[in-house]
Formats: sequence, structure tokens, C-alpha cells
Amino acid sequence: MSAAKQIAVSETETMATQLDLQASMRAARENSEQKIDLPRQALHGKEHMLTTLMSNFHGMAYRCRNDAQRTMEFVSAGCHELTGYRAEEWLDGSRICFETIAHPEDCVRVREEINAAVRDKRRFFVEYRIQCRNGEIKWVWERGVGIDAEPIALEGFIENVTERKLSMQSLQQAERSFRSIFENATAGIFQTSPDGRYLNVNPALAGIYGFATAAELIATIGDIRHQVYVDGARHAEFMRLMRDEGTVTNFVSEIRRKDGLCIWIAENARTVLDEAGNLLFYEGTAEDVTESKLNQEKLEHLANHDPVTGLPNRLLMNDRLRQMMLSAQRSNNIVAVALVDLDHFKLINDTFGHNCGDQLLQTMAQRMLDCVRESDTVVRLGGDEFVLLLSGAGRGEAMSQVVQRLLQKVSRPSQIEGRELSVSCSVGVSIFPRDGRDVQTLLKNADTAMYKAKEFGRNNFQFYSTDMNAAIAARLEMQSALRHAVEHQQFALLYQPKLDLVSGRLAGMEALLRVKDEQGGLSLPENFIQLAEETGLIVPIGEWVMREACTFNKSLQERGLPPMRVAINLSARQLTRYDLVRAVEQALSEAQLPAECLELELTESMVMHDPDGVISILAQLKALGVQLSIDDFGTGYSSLNYLKRFPVSSLKIDQSFVHDLGQEENASAIVKAVISLGHSLDMKVIAEGVETQKQLSFLLENRCDAIQGFLFSRPLAAAEFVTLVESEIHNGAGPSLLHQLCSTFIDKPVPEFTPKPTFAFGPS
Repeated sequence: MSAAKQIAVSETETMATQLDLQASMRAARENSEQKIDLPRQALHGKEHMLTTLMSNFHGMAYRCRNDAQRTMEFVSAGCHELTGYRAEEWLDGSRICFETIAHPEDCVRVREEINAAVRDKRRFFVEYRIQCRNGEIKWVWERGVGIDAEPIALEGFIENVTERKLSMQSLQQAERSFRSIFENATAGIFQTSPDGRYLNVNPALAGIYGFATAAELIATIGDIRHQVYVDGARHAEFMRLMRDEGTVTNFVSEIRRKDGLCIWIAENARTVLDEAGNLLFYEGTAEDVTESKLNQEKLEHLANHDPVTGLPNRLLMNDRLRQMMLSAQRSNNIVAVALVDLDHFKLINDTFGHNCGDQLLQTMAQRMLDCVRESDTVVRLGGDEFVLLLSGAGRGEAMSQVVQRLLQKVSRPSQIEGRELSVSCSVGVSIFPRDGRDVQTLLKNADTAMYKAKEFGRNNFQFYSTDMNAAIAARLEMQSALRHAVEHQQFALLYQPKLDLVSGRLAGMEALLRVKDEQGGLSLPENFIQLAEETGLIVPIGEWVMREACTFNKSLQERGLPPMRVAINLSARQLTRYDLVRAVEQALSEAQLPAECLELELTESMVMHDPDGVISILAQLKALGVQLSIDDFGTGYSSLNYLKRFPVSSLKIDQSFVHDLGQEENASAIVKAVISLGHSLDMKVIAEGVETQKQLSFLLENRCDAIQGFLFSRPLAAAEFVTLVESEIHNGAGPSLLHQLCSTFIDKPVPEFTPKPTFAFGPS
């Protein structure tokens, strides 16, 4: 082989060797790179896993230096959600650090706790507040450890515990509130064991039971049923309800305090069970309801008894009467219902006042109780009405004896407030089952019999009979008609002129009440007056009369007629009313009538019933300028001592004496005496009911001041009275009305008198 060829072969082999070497080196390098990439990939995977793990934590992992600013070397992505600052801001160190976000009030404490843990080479756990980027305050919990390096580092985790912290604070606040309520509640609070011991009580319950402290109560009472409850059966009922229903509400019982005093409590309680449904204890509240219990008993008593006399009232009477009727049916006995009405009690009550009336009612109630047995019942229906419920056998003879004894006892005089007062009673009796088989029928029939007793003169008793229904029906019809007349003002006033016997001219008028019937006619009210007094309707009727009379009198003055006085009659009820003076003032004010143009007439019996009280009322009326007169004088008993003290300006002789003039010497003597008495007291004397020439002549001869009656004029309607007054004025200086009246007498010359030169029928 030539040298050139050998050289070529050698070069070829050398190149092949080099290529092999390069391939081996490349393979070795690739193999080495593969060995390095595997750990790198593993490390990268771990880094990715750690990053993912950190990002999933709701909190902030960190590594920082333990310097003043706690300079961050590492911080997880959770820092942004927790604080509002991003990781790069934390790592920068110039914009944000621990001192920036830690709450000023917590900063020093947190630093001291961490330093102490690092110094002691232990982990630290600290809870504090941070202020986030948006200003929100959060509670965080930080746990970590100091790393022994140079410089010392801290590694740890901070998480948001705001929700848990606030929940805990709420729970603590609730616990404090509950404890405060438990300790300071006015109601007693307790927990008791199923075997009857107190497990826990508050101070209020201890106080209710008379113990100084809750501990003393728990230590003292080991058996609630026997040591606390007055009635052990009541505690047994409490336990039964707890077992059967698991709760009790407003359970009222009488319990015994430590000092032995018995009180009433109201309990509300429930059972407390564990998760398995087993009974743990009872818990509840207790209140002292002694006062309300006593008040309830008082209310029940008041609801069933009359507050003035303490007797059973209508409500309790209905129940007792039903029980008595059932008992009578079983034993074939009878029951008597005796309705008692005190005669003229209203007059005493109105005259002397309600206090005096109440004392009289109490006296009468006791007397009625003294007349009956313990098995009988005395009831006050109201006002002056009582009921006796009497039971027995036979036909009622024993009941008659009881009622007779009652009449005697009631009619005995009573000393009330230094006065001796006497009343009688009228009694109506109905018998079960003869006169009715129910409460209302028996009462109605007893009421009917009672009114029959009043018709027989009062102070007696009557048993019910069927023929009494007609009489009571008539009375009820009259009462209904009277109420209808009041509601619809179906009244009219007539005016009867008064004739002055000195001047011979008009001396005023008296307003007389009439009732309109359905046909428009007028009737005398005598049938209505007594009923109006009894029902109290006389008061609104009297006020209507006062207003109407004042208005009419004012209308006369507005027509240009000279002023004159109108007289109206007062009833006993009006006189004793506390607001009579106000009613008079109001009537005068509404009519704009001068007070001296009004005259009020009072009967002699009215003013003498309570003279001291009447004087005060009359003085007030006199101070207004109203004129006062005593009507029907001579029919009552007047004390001259009181008569001279009464501020009255005139006396009216009762027409019964005027009627008998010239027929009975006693009547003439009485009329003369009244005229003389009136003049001696500087009062004018007026005779009413003058109907004959003889009566007029007698009155003229004895210098009576004025008259009224049919001889001169009947009562006139308003228009007729105006015509009379106007004719008197138009007559002028001509013959006076008295002269005209006397000129009609044929059989006797006209009496001589000297008329006054002035118009004489104005107020004097």
C-alpha cells in the first residue's frame, strides 16, 4: 500500500475515532443533563405545590427579621386578602411593615409577647388587631417561632379570626348579660332537681323566700314539697304537669317563707333534657303575687258585693236565688223574694248628702241582717232597694213574720251625724214556685207587689197577686210617657197674672207647667210630678221651665213692655242640687234677663227640711239678685227663728186656706195671722187660688198685698198674656184691672183703695 494511501487510511481512522469520541461525550453530556433535570423538575414541582398550598391558605405565611420593622424576607400571596397589601409591597419594606398595620393599642403587647417567646426559645401565639389598607379593623391570630440565625428571623402564619372573635365577644356579652339578669332580676329564677332540691337560685328568689342569700336558701331547703309548699298536693300537681306537659304557666301556689309568713307565688317553668332526651333538671321563674292575689280576691268581692253596705249585689243574688230554687225543688219547699224599698230615702239623701245617706243604708242593712237566719240572704240591689231571699216550708207564714219584724226594725229612729232620722219601708213579696220559676219573673212580681204597698200608704208589705199587673202596667206606661215628654220637650208654659191689691195693677206672673198630649192639648202635670221626683226627671224638667220662663220674660221687655217678675216653682231635688245656683245663672245669662226679674218659689216643707243647708243656698241666690218666696205657707211647720233668717221677700198663702175664707173661722184667723206675720217680717203676702168675691173682699180688708186666681185670670198662653199686658198699658190712666174686676160685682160695692200714680207691675 502506498504511503499516500496509508496516510489517507490513517486520517480516516483518526476522524472516525474523533467522531466516536464526540458521540460518546455527547451521550455522556445528555445523560448527565437528564440526571440534573430530574431533581430540578422535582424541585420545581415542589415549589409549585408549595406556592399552590400557600395561595389556598386563608391567611398569610411569612419569614421576617426580628428587627424593629419586622422586615419581610418572604410573604405568601394571602397577605393581599388579609391586609389589602400585595407581597411586593411587604417585601419592599419601605411602604408597609408590622408597625404600620398593628393596632396602636396592641402593638407594644404583641412585640413583648413575641420577644419573650424568642428569648425562651418557644413558639409564640398572639391575638391582636390590625388595620387594613381600606381602614377596616380585623382580629388576627399569629403563631410562629424564632429561627436561630444571624440575624434572628421569625417564621409564622397570621390568620383572620375576626368572625370567631366577634362571636366569642357576643357570647361573652350574652353570658355577662344573662348573669346580670340572673343576679339582678326582680323575679326569682331557679333550677331544681327532679327529687325536689334547689340546684341554683338567684338573689331575688332568696329574698322572696325570706333568705339572706341564694347559698343559704340552697343549703337550707332540701325538700321543696314539705319545706316550701303550704299545700303539698299543690306541689304534686306542679310535678304532674311537668311530667305530662313539660311546662307550667302562671302556676299560683301558697308557700311558706323562712320566717313562717305565708305568701302567694306564680311559677313558670319547663323541663330541661339532655341530647338523649333524659331529664336533667327543671328551670323557671317565680314571682310574689300576694298583693295581686289579695287584690283579685277584693275585686271578686267587690264584683259580687255592694261597696256601701257589704251585702251581696244583684250578680251574687242571681246565683244564690238559683241555688235556693234548686234546693227548694228537691225538698219541696218554697223561696220568698222580698223586695224592700226605703220610703223617702231620696229626700234624706238629697237633703243631708250622700255620706249621711250611706250611713243610713248601712244601718238599715244591719237591721235587715238581724231579721233573717244565716241560711237566708240580704241583698242590696242599688239606691234604696234591698232584697231578702228567704227559704222555708209551708205557705209563707214564717216569711210574713220576718217581713213584719223587718218593718218594725226599719222604722225605728236612727242617729246619723247628730240627727235623728226616721224612714219606713214598703215591701213586696213573691213566692217560688207559685209566682214564678225564674229569677227575673220573681223579681218583677216582687217589684209589682212593692209598688202596691206604696199605694196603700207605705210602711206595709204586700204579697204578689196576678191582679197587680194592671196597676204596675199603668205606672210603667206613665213613666215611659214622662221620659218621652222629657226627651222631646213636650211641655208648654202658661202664665197666670198676679194682681197688686195696692196699686190695682199687674204685679207679675207665675209660670205653670203643662204637658202636651198627642193631639196637641195641654194637661195638668199633677199626675206626673210625683213620678218625676222619684225618677229624678224633675231636674231636667225644672231646668227647661227656668230657661223657657226667662226667655219669655225677656221677650216681653224686647217688645217695649215694662219689666216684670216671673215666678217659677222649685222642686225639692232642684233645691238640694249642688249646681242649682249655676243653673240659675246659666238660664239668666242665656236669656240676658236681669236677675231681679226672676222669682223662685219654694214650699214651706222644703225649706224647713234642712233649714241650715237651705239658708246657704238661698243666700247665694239672693246675692245674684233673684227674688225668693215661700209657697203654700201655712201647710207646714215653720220655725219663726228660721223664717226671719230666710232671705225671702214674700209669702204665698196656701189656697186651701183661701178656699175656706168666709166658711171657717179658723181659716180666716190663719189668713189674718199670715198677713200680719209677713208684714211684721217686711215681706209681701200673696194669696193664691182666689176665686170668689168674698175671698177678694176679705183679702182687701186685711191688707193682703197681691192675689192670683181664677177670679182675676186663668193661666194664659204666652200670646194671651202679652195681649193682657198691652191692654193694661193702653188703658193708661183709666180704671185699673182691680177696679174693672170689682166693677163686675153687683151685689157689693167696689172696695175703696188708692192706686199708686206709677205703673205698678214691675219688680218691687
